[in-house]
Amino acid sequence: MPEHQKIRVGMVGGGGPANFFGGPHRTAILMDNTAELTAGALRSTPQGSLESAKELHFRRGYPDFQTMMDEEKKLPENERIQYVTVVTPNDSHYPVAKAALEAGFAVLCEKPLTITLEESQDLSRIQKETKRPFIVAYTYTGLPMVMLAREFVRNGDIGKVRKAEAWYPQGWLASKLEDQGAKQAEWRVDPKKSGASGCGGDIGTHAYEFVRFVAGLSAVQVSARLHTFVPGRRLDDDFSVFARLENDAIATIKASQVTIGAQNDNGFRIIGDQGRVEWSMLDHMSLRLYQPGEPVRVYRLGAEYDYFPESIKPYLRLPSGHPEGFHEALANLHKTIQLQIRKGNGEDVPEAYPHPDVVDGVAGMAFIEAAVKSSDNNGDWTDVTKAK
Repeated sequence: MPEHQKIRVGMVGGGGPANFFGGPHRTAILMDNTAELTAGALRSTPQGSLESAKELHFRRGYPDFQTMMDEEKKLPENERIQYVTVVTPNDSHYPVAKAALEAGFAVLCEKPLTITLEESQDLSRIQKETKRPFIVAYTYTGLPMVMLAREFVRNGDIGKVRKAEAWYPQGWLASKLEDQGAKQAEWRVDPKKSGASGCGGDIGTHAYEFVRFVAGLSAVQVSARLHTFVPGRRLDDDFSVFARLENDAIATIKASQVTIGAQNDNGFRIIGDQGRVEWSMLDHMSLRLYQPGEPVRVYRLGAEYDYFPESIKPYLRLPSGHPEGFHEALANLHKTIQLQIRKGNGEDVPEAYPHPDVVDGVAGMAFIEAAVKSSDNNGDWTDVTKAK
C-alpha cells in the first residue's frame, strides 16, 4: 500500500481581515493533522496574496490562482497540491474551480457553486471528464446528527416522505450594512458578485440542501416569493419557496437575512407516513425521531454510542457528550475529499461519506434559477431543471 502522507491543499481566497471563511477552512483542514496548507493565492491583488501566504505560513504563495495552478502542476507528483479549496466571492467560484479541475486537482468549493446554472453545469461536465473529486461546502451536512438523520430516512424509519420543511433565518442584514463599509455585506448584495438571488443563493441553498441530503428528494417545481425589505437593496434579503418534490411530496424552504435576533438557527423537519425526524442548529447535538405510539426518541451526539452506523463513526472526534460544532462539520467535508483522494491513490482508508458534490451544487443553482423566475412571475409554478 502507498505510504500515508499528509494531503497537500491549495487555497484560493481566504486571506485578509475582511474574509470570514478563510479562517474556518484553515482550521478545518488542519484539525485532524492529516493535511497541510501547501499553496495559496489568498487575495485579489498579487502583492496582498503573496503577503497573506507568508503571514499564514503556507509553504508556497502565488500572486493569483492561475499562476498557482500552472506552477503547481509542473511540480513532481509527491510535491504538488492535491486539492484546491475555493473561498472567494461567488462570481469567481467558476473560473477558479474550472482552472483547478483542468490542472488535474480535486476541488472543495464554497456555495453556491457558481452564479449561473450554465456555469455549474459546465463544472459538472468538466468534473465528469477529469474524474477529480469535487465537494461543495454545504457545511451543515457535515454535522453528525444531520448525517444520522439522513440514515434514518434512508433506512425507512419514518416511512415514505410526505413533507419536508427547511429553514435558515439570520438577522445580520436587517440594516444596510453595505453602506457602512462591511465587506461581507457589500459583495453579497451585488448581483455581479453574488448572482441573481442574495438571500436565496447565500443561505436558501443551505436549506434546500437539507431537503436533498436528508430526505433524498429534489424539487421538480417551485412557487417562490423573493422579497427585498431594506430600501435600495438590489437583491432579495428574504426568501420563501413552496416546492413539489419528486415523489409528490411537498416542501417549504424559507430563509431570511432580516430576522433580527436569529442566531443562525437553521434546521429541518422531514415528515413521513410512519414518523418524522427533526433537527435544529440551536440544539445541534440532538436529533429527534417521532414515531406513532412511541415516546419521542432523542439521540445525542457521542462517539461511543452504538446507534451511529459505521459510515459515520470515522467522522466523530470527541468522547461521548462533548460538543462538536461548525469547525468540525467543515472538517468533515474536508475529510470526505481527503478520503476520496486517498482511496483513489490506493490507500486503505474508510469509505468517504456521500457529502454534497458537484451535482448537488448544480441542483442548488437550478433551484435558485427556478425560484427567481417564479418570483418574477408572481409566484407562478416553475419547473426546476434536473441536475446531472
